[in-house]
Amino acid sequence: MANLNGNSLPRQFLAQDADILPPSDDRIFKVLLTHPDAKQVLIDIVSTVIERKVMEVQLRNTELPAMDINEKAERFDINCTIDNGDQSGNEDLRDQVDVEMHCSRIEEENGNNRKNFLNKYTYYMTDLHSSQKSKGVAYEDLVRTYQVTFSIFTVFPQIPDFVSRFTMRTSKGIQLNDQINMVLIELSKLDDILKKPVDQLSSFEKWSLFLKYAPDPGHRDKINDIIKEKKEIGMAATLLQEISKDENERAHFRSRRMYETDMESNRIVCERRGEKRSDAKWKGVIAEKDAMISKLLAELEQKT
Repeated sequence: MANLNGNSLPRQFLAQDADILPPSDDRIFKVLLTHPDAKQVLIDIVSTVIERKVMEVQLRNTELPAMDINEKAERFDINCTIDNGDQSGNEDLRDQVDVEMHCSRIEEENGNNRKNFLNKYTYYMTDLHSSQKSKGVAYEDLVRTYQVTFSIFTVFPQIPDFVSRFTMRTSKGIQLNDQINMVLIELSKLDDILKKPVDQLSSFEKWSLFLKYAPDPGHRDKINDIIKEKKEIGMAATLLQEISKDENERAHFRSRRMYETDMESNRIVCERRGEKRSDAKWKGVIAEKDAMISKLLAELEQKT
C-alpha cells in the first residue's frame, strides 16, 4: 500500500471504472479508519456521530487478527478515546468510543426483534464502560462511553429514521445521565436520502451514503459530488482506493466472503436435511397412527 502523508492527503475522486472494495465490509471499514493517515477522517466521523466537536482521537487495541479460520468470528471494531473538554491532560479521563460496521447476515435470520443483535451490542457497550479504571477515581469522574454501530441491515423496521440514539432514561424520557450512549446507523434506509441534492445533505447523510455506495458504479457521480463537497470524505476516498489496490486486502476480502458463503450454504443444507428428517419422522408417526386406527376399526366391525 502506498505511504501517504496524512497532513497533506489529497482529495481523490472515484474513477467510473474503479474497482472499489466496500467500506461497508467490517474489515475494510476498520482498515480504512485505522490507517495511519486517516486520523482526520476518524475525527470527522466521530464528531458527526456523537454530535460534538472532537479535537483529538487516539486509537487503542487496533491490531487486526491473523487471517485464519478462527478469525472469521472476530469483531472488527475501532476502539478509541477522545478529548472530553477536560484540560488536565489525564489520559484516564478521555471519553471512550467504539465504532464498528455490522455486516454479518447471522442476526438477519432472527426476525424483526433482533434480540440477539441488540443484546450483544448492549453487552459490548457496558463491558467497555465498566473496563475503565475506577480505583482512586470518584464515580463522578468516570468518562462517557459511546457504542457506534453502522449496520447494512435493518434493525428497526418500525422506525423510519436511519439514525437511532439510546441513553439511560426514565419512562417519561428524563435522562438519568450521559454515561452510556448507543448510536445505531441503518445503512439500509438511505434510498430517500440518496435522492436529495448534495448541497442539502447533512454530514451524517454524506458519510452514510459514501460508506454504502462508494463501490457502486451506478452511484459514482453522486459519491464524487459528495467528495467535492466534503474534504474528509475526499481523504477517505483516497485511502479507500489505495486499500482497494492492495492485493493482500483483496485476498482477505475474497477469503472472508468465501467463508461466509460456505457457512450460509452449510446452514441451508443443514436446514433442508432437518426438514427432510422432520418430514420423514412425521410421515412415520402418521402412518403408525393410521395403522392403529385401521386396526381399531377392523376390531369394531368384527364385534358388530
